[in-house]
Amino acid sequence: MTTPAIARLTSRAVIAVGGPDWRSFLQGLITQDVETLAAGELRLGAILTPQGRLLYDLFIAGTEGGALLDVAAEHRQAIILRLTMYRLRAKVDLAASDLTVSALWPADAAIQAGEGFYRDPRLPALGARAYGLADAPTASEDDYDAHRLSLGVPGPADWLSDKTYPIEADFDLLNGIDFKKGCFVGQETTSRMKRRGMIKTRMLPITFDGPAPAFGSEVLAGTLRAGEVLSGRDGRAMAALRLDRIETGDLTVDDRPVAVDYPAWMDRS
Repeated sequence: MTTPAIARLTSRAVIAVGGPDWRSFLQGLITQDVETLAAGELRLGAILTPQGRLLYDLFIAGTEGGALLDVAAEHRQAIILRLTMYRLRAKVDLAASDLTVSALWPADAAIQAGEGFYRDPRLPALGARAYGLADAPTASEDDYDAHRLSLGVPGPADWLSDKTYPIEADFDLLNGIDFKKGCFVGQETTSRMKRRGMIKTRMLPITFDGPAPAFGSEVLAGTLRAGEVLSGRDGRAMAALRLDRIETGDLTVDDRPVAVDYPAWMDRS
């Protein structure tokens, strides 16, 4: 078995959720189903605006008697405040946790991972996540981000809060939206986009020579705007791209040629 890489994700933080009503409470707020979430299972979800735009991403880790929410550290307090606003009379406990967040990869290492590791629900190749892991890191968070980017999976650095629809950020393709569950905040717009095929923009990886263009740099298809560059590193970046303008090729950023590198997990039919 490949020796696993373990990275401490300092950009992430944990919220502990419990109480008799925690499932029904979260069920009406986030994009993911939690009624069937089992202890030891991890699911991807999001909190949306009432208009259906992506506000906060989160992982929901099932525990005995509750759940852990794996969220962006910089937004943890805002998420607690937002959830508290919706709590009303629900018997739910919400508290910031001191548990650390770690990632373990590659996939074969995650398969062999023991108790305390949660398989990443987006792609098997992303490995697993752990909370409060005592093992010393063997890699950096930057290493993990490079691994994620190599698989063409967008991350929190690629969406600006309240600007992006979750489908544009590929949440529907990465198991981040349950379209069969009941209503949740922003559900109407999200379901309509999926049902009607109203998906004009998606986040896709692009390749190029040299350093990554600046965040927000314009992607051109000939003379037409085809999107913008998001986060990246030498040779590779994520971009929000107009699907109707990228098929012809001939894409450039700052007069440099770039190419779309469709990930293997994305169905192009």
